[in-house]
Amino acid sequence: MNIGVVVIGRNEGERLRKCLESVKEIADRVVYVDSGSTDGSVAMALGMGLGVVELDLSTPFTAARARNEGANKLLELVPGLAYVQYVDGDCEIVGGWLEASAAFLDGHNDVAMVCGRLRERHPEQSVYNLLCDIEWDTPVGLSKACGGIAMVRVGAFEDAGGYHADLIAGEEPELCVRLRAAGWQVWRLDAEMALHDAAMTRFGQWWKRSVRGGYAFAEGAYLHGAPPERHWVRESRSAWVWGAMIPLAMLAAVLGWGAWGFALLAIYPLQVVRLAQRGTRSVRENWWRAAFLVLGKFPEAIGQMKFLYRRFTGQKLGLIEYK
Repeated sequence: MNIGVVVIGRNEGERLRKCLESVKEIADRVVYVDSGSTDGSVAMALGMGLGVVELDLSTPFTAARARNEGANKLLELVPGLAYVQYVDGDCEIVGGWLEASAAFLDGHNDVAMVCGRLRERHPEQSVYNLLCDIEWDTPVGLSKACGGIAMVRVGAFEDAGGYHADLIAGEEPELCVRLRAAGWQVWRLDAEMALHDAAMTRFGQWWKRSVRGGYAFAEGAYLHGAPPERHWVRESRSAWVWGAMIPLAMLAAVLGWGAWGFALLAIYPLQVVRLAQRGTRSVRENWWRAAFLVLGKFPEAIGQMKFLYRRFTGQKLGLIEYK
């Protein structure tokens, strides 16, 4: 099939085993990139006969850097590969996906990257897992971006210079911005691609993930916010308005009008109602999604502030991990 696979992970344990087993007998070559695991992940991959890259601990870890180094190793082992499938160690590739996505790329020479339907493995275990499953349910067809689980055309990937290795989040849409600017297309296929295991069971995990999302929106807008792309400008503005400006306006109203100022709080439940009524899933799922979309503006605003702090101080920000 002329396909290589790059798997990235850190302390994924049994989930990594399932991930590696889902691709090792299908792809031409699999490379596992480890970001400092202490659970025997490297030994597991070596025991399966896979290529392994252990990232240098002296340089900050990012998923983007891991994917780039994995691709370099893969192409060193198998020069001339046409396509690379990227997958995170907490995912399992569905049977038939590699063949379907490669066939699509074979037939569409103007397409650089494809992805398919990503499903959460255990959406019933927590509302946070359910929210991930809803998030993965995106329209198919011509798309602006793929996530981290995707197949890319090697030539297009190399011409674009790979992932932006310094990004701590949002590196996949950022790459897609550059690919589309170079004339390539990105597609989301109507095909099952992978199972994802978020393993989010605590509110704190969801909060950190949302902070990371806000940071990614801010950095994406900083890099590609100019017209015509306007990458993540709308999302960044929304985080500032709902997560910072309205609370500050409410505080000013309370100081000026007393208790009547708290009336501004009504805007949040009203927004939840509006979003829930626009939902396309079950009533229960629509309400959960709406409530957390509104609540998520607060950690997203914190992520925006973290990005600004880093820009003004020049400090490096480490990964914002939720697991």
